[in-house]
Amino acid sequence: MNWYEKLNQYFPVEEMKSREHMELLLKEKGDIYHKDEGEHHVLMYVELVNFIFIDYLFVSKDARGMGLGHKLLDKLKEKGKAIILEVEPVDYEDTDTEKRLRFYKREGFEHASSIGYNRRSLATNEVNSMEILYWSPTDASEEAIYEGMKATYELIHTYKDKELYGESYDEVDQVLTYDEREDDNDILSKL
Repeated sequence: MNWYEKLNQYFPVEEMKSREHMELLLKEKGDIYHKDEGEHHVLMYVELVNFIFIDYLFVSKDARGMGLGHKLLDKLKEKGKAIILEVEPVDYEDTDTEKRLRFYKREGFEHASSIGYNRRSLATNEVNSMEILYWSPTDASEEAIYEGMKATYELIHTYKDKELYGESYDEVDQVLTYDEREDDNDILSKL
């Protein structure tokens, strides 16, 4: 099974970029968009000057619990930059969502509770809420994480969207919000 099939089987359709989109990013934005692939994993990430954004992290069921996810994150942490990623909110009917959050909590990630993220899927036309997690070696502010998410959305998520999907994603200010008063909503503290 190739890398895209692995991701496509694991991630919900509303979170997936098309294969063409990802291949275009690797080809045309290869200086910042990267793929790390092995027998039991696929890691797609963006590396900019002051942060890393994990687009997709897949570890096969066969390799879970063996420390592979930890090793992949450690490799990124060694770069000394903040790491940002999107996760689904906990769905108690899908035990993977809670396991995923517990994994990131163990790895030292924090919930950016002041950031709202509601993106309309071009595949389903439904608006999906996602949570933003981050790890920072320098105690980056949630405002800095918000700016990193905005940059990622504009550089990566919406890259050539009209050309690739026939329509454009919503503007960044319609998708991402920042509200400092949302600090009491930490999803990781509830685990």
